Amino acid sequence: MATVSVVASPTAASADPLTRVPALNAVEPNQVQGLKVTQGYGFATLAWTHVDGATDYQIERTPVDADDVPTGNSVITGLWRPNRQVNNESPTFADAGFNPGLRFQWRVRARIGTAEQPYSTPVSGTTQGSWGNPDAPGESLRTQWETTQGAQYTSDVNEYAYTAAIDELSDRMRVVEIGRTILNRPINMMVFGHPTPPATPEAIAATSPVLINCNVHGNEPGDREACLILARQLAFSQDPGTIDVLTNSTVLIVPTINGDGRAANTRGNNAGQDLNRDYSLVRQPETLAFVKMLQEYRPVAGYDGHEYGNSGTGDLPMLPPRHQNVAREIFDESMNMIEGHMYEQGATDGWWACPYGCTGASVGLGEETILRNTLGLKNVVNSLLELRSSGGATRPDEGNTSNNRRRKGYSALWTFTQFLDYHRANHSAIRQARGEAIKLQSGNTGRIVFRGSHEVPAHPAPHPGETPPPVDAPRQELILDNAPCAYRLTEEQYNGERTDGAAGHRTTVAQRLAAHGWRVVKVGDGYFVPLTQPERGLIPLLLDGTGVERLVAGERVYPTLTGRHNGPLRVSGFTCVSGANVNGPVNVQPGAVLVASGSSFNGPITAAGSAGLFMSGNTVHGPIQVANVTDAVSLINNRVNGPVNLVGNRAGGNAPFVAANTVQGPLNCAQNTRVPTNLELSNSVAGPRSGQCAGL
Repeated sequence: MATVSVVASPTAASADPLTRVPALNAVEPNQVQGLKVTQGYGFATLAWTHVDGATDYQIERTPVDADDVPTGNSVITGLWRPNRQVNNESPTFADAGFNPGLRFQWRVRARIGTAEQPYSTPVSGTTQGSWGNPDAPGESLRTQWETTQGAQYTSDVNEYAYTAAIDELSDRMRVVEIGRTILNRPINMMVFGHPTPPATPEAIAATSPVLINCNVHGNEPGDREACLILARQLAFSQDPGTIDVLTNSTVLIVPTINGDGRAANTRGNNAGQDLNRDYSLVRQPETLAFVKMLQEYRPVAGYDGHEYGNSGTGDLPMLPPRHQNVAREIFDESMNMIEGHMYEQGATDGWWACPYGCTGASVGLGEETILRNTLGLKNVVNSLLELRSSGGATRPDEGNTSNNRRRKGYSALWTFTQFLDYHRANHSAIRQARGEAIKLQSGNTGRIVFRGSHEVPAHPAPHPGETPPPVDAPRQELILDNAPCAYRLTEEQYNGERTDGAAGHRTTVAQRLAAHGWRVVKVGDGYFVPLTQPERGLIPLLLDGTGVERLVAGERVYPTLTGRHNGPLRVSGFTCVSGANVNGPVNVQPGAVLVASGSSFNGPITAAGSAGLFMSGNTVHGPIQVANVTDAVSLINNRVNGPVNLVGNRAGGNAPFVAANTVQGPLNCAQNTRVPTNLELSNSVAGPRSGQCAGL
C-alpha cells in the first residue's frame, strides 16, 4: 500500500559519506548477515537477514567519532523477539533513546536458546539531528524537552511560547483556544492546513479533518512532546508529503487538554478527576470543551496519546474503539488502521506495535467514558496509543531517564506520522465508514448495549504480542433489545442544578447534551431526546436508567404509530412513527414533534411552527415542507420523491441536518438561522439545489 510520508525520507547509514564498513571477513556459523541501518527522526532502523533457528537477537550500539573510533562503552540497547512483528523472516529493530545527531556503530547477534552467536559485521552512521534547519526561522524552534535532551519536559509556559511562535511564523498554522482548565490555563488546539487552514469550524469540518489528542493524563507527557515536534514539521516542512496532507485535509492537534495535571505531574485534573473517564459525562470544564470541539470540527479520524506502566508489553500498544454500540464500520476501519497499517509499518521500521493488553492485562475494555470509545460512538475512526513507560527486557539501556523519555517521544512521533499517512491514503475508506455509521445510527435500528465490547481476536500468527485484550462480552441485563424512540427528561433532570463536576464549573444536563451536539425538543413540560441521531449509540448510555455511568434516568418513549395508517395524519404533541406505512398527508402542528424512522409516507409532509422534525431512513412519496421549526430539524438518509424546502427554521440555534438523502426534485433552503449541514454526507438531488442548501 502506497503511503505518504509527513517527514523527509530517512537515509540509510550505508549511504552516509562518513560511514565506514569494514571489509567482510569469512562468515562464521550463525553469524548475522546483511545488516543495514536506516536513520529516522529520533531512531535508527536495523534490518538483517534471519538466522535459521534463532530464538532472539541482541542489538549492540557503540558511540564512535567521525573515524569510527569508539568514544564510549558498547551497550546492548535492544532485544528482538519473534512476537514483536508480523513478518519474522525479515527482522527489524528501531534502536532509540539516543540524543539525535550523534554517531554510532551497530552490531547484531543471534541467540539460539541462551547461546550467543557471532556478531554481525558492524555498521556505522550518524543519526539525524532534531528536525529543522537551526538557521531557518521557524525550523530553528526547539522545545524545552529537545533543548534539555529529554532531561526536562516542556513546561506549560514553554508550550504556549513555542506554539505562539509557530503561529506567528507560519501561515499554515493557527492556535485556537477551545476552553480553559479549572485553574484557568488555556486549552489550545493547533489547526494546520495548506496554504492556510480553513477559517471556520464548519469549513474545517468539510475537509474531513484528522485529530491528535496528545496529553490527557498529566503524568504521561511523552506523546505531548511528539506532538510539539510534529507541529513544527507540519508548519515549516517543504516535504511534498507534508504539503499533500495539509492540502487535502486539516490536521487538529490538542497538545494538552489537562494543563493543570501536566503542571502538577498528576494523572487527574485539579479536581482529581481522571479526564479519560469523563468524555461521555463531561462533568469537567476540560472534557466539556473538548467534546464541544468535536461536534463543531467533526474530525473523521483520531489518535489519543497515553503511557502504559508495563515493562513487558510492546513499544506501542494500540486499541480501537471497542464498545459494542460503535458501528461495525468504524470498528473495522479502526482495526484496519492498527493491524493493516501500524503492525505492517512497525515491522518495516522496527517498532513493536501490539494490542493494548497484549500481556494479558485486564485493560482496554468498553467504558464509554474513555476517549477511544467516545470517539467511536461519535463515528470517528480512531485508536488509543500507549507508550511503554519503561524499556523492560527488550530495551535494556533505558535505566537512564533521558534515554527512556527520548524513546517514548520519538516512537510517538513515528506513530502520529504514520497516522497522518494512513488518513491521507485511506481518506475515502474512512469517510465511507463514517457515512455508513451515521446512517446506521440515525436509523435507530438494533439493540442497545450498555456495557460490552467488540472482540479483538488474536492477529493471525505470528501475533505481535502475547495475547489479545480480554473479551468483554455484555451481560444480559445490560442489553436492551427493544430500543426506545426517545428519552423524556423532566425540567429538573434537564435544567436542574448538578452536584457532580468541579466546584465553580458545574453544568446542567442541558449544557452537556448541547456540548455533545444532540438535538433536544421541548413538548409540554418535557424535554425529548430522539434516538434518530448520528450518535444514537451514546445517547442511551447517559439517559437510560440501566446506564452504567448515566447522567439521569430518563423515561423511555416508544413508537406511537406502527403498521398501516390510511388517511391524513395530524401530529400533535410528541409522535414517534417507526416501521409504518402512512397513506395520506402528514401535518405536524405548531409546537408538536414528529420522529419517523424506517417508514413509508404516501403523501406530503408539512411541518410549520413545529417544535421538531426528525426523519431517518424513510421513503416519502411527496414533498417535504419544513418552515419556522423552533427546536430541531434532522433529515438523514431518506428517499423523497418530490421537492424539499427548509425555510426560516430556528432549530434551537443548531444547523439543521440534511444529509445522505436522495431527493427526486429540487432542494431549497432559505432564511434558516443556521446554514443546514450535510455532515459531509452528500445528498443526491435530481433537481436544482438552491439557497443555503446549494452546497449540500
